[in-house]
Amino acid sequence: MPRLVLASASPARSVTLRAAGVEPLVRVSSVDEEARLAEAAERLGPLAPEDAVLVLAQAKAQDVATAWEGSDEEDDDVLVLGCDSMLEIDGEILGKPHDAATATARWQQMRGRSATLHTGHWLVDLRDTDDAGTGATIGATSSTVVHFADVSDREIEAYVATGEPLHVAGAFTIDGLGGPFVTGVEGDHHGVTGLSLPLLRELLSEVDVIFPDLWNR
Repeated sequence: MPRLVLASASPARSVTLRAAGVEPLVRVSSVDEEARLAEAAERLGPLAPEDAVLVLAQAKAQDVATAWEGSDEEDDDVLVLGCDSMLEIDGEILGKPHDAATATARWQQMRGRSATLHTGHWLVDLRDTDDAGTGATIGATSSTVVHFADVSDREIEAYVATGEPLHVAGAFTIDGLGGPFVTGVEGDHHGVTGLSLPLLRELLSEVDVIFPDLWNR
């Protein structure tokens, strides 16, 4: 049975997969995200948020797939999955804030409002073509509307001080300390953690793999 290689260092994505019975092999890409987006925009024009995350998901998956094929890894029965997430609000794309001031400003903008979390997924089939492999490289984007609580300045200050929102897209989590500040979602809640399981299932079906094929045995 194939193994899934996750081209992401995100703990939330790994946890989501493990909860669904899949133990991923984690490999982190070396993609320069800003440079890749600038390159894509130069070729294609301004990118919509749902396209920008797909561009980065593809870049990460292909980067790890290329490294895997050029390495001495013994397992050639693998599928590589790359993901990337961004929050869209007021037509603006919000990635990871990285610093407390930016995270605070993001929450002051988001509180009491709704935004859309876009997560791009890209799957590369590295399985041997003599053993069911398709050589496919395919992707799609999951978009989920997130409703935020009207949190107070004290709550924002306390949350930002934990450091959690600094390194996640949109400066929030739904499965961690930020959970109490999300009042609801419209769409796949898995997508808000950075990996849509239903969408992954659909991509797998396109390369003739059913999700249970990835379950740990």
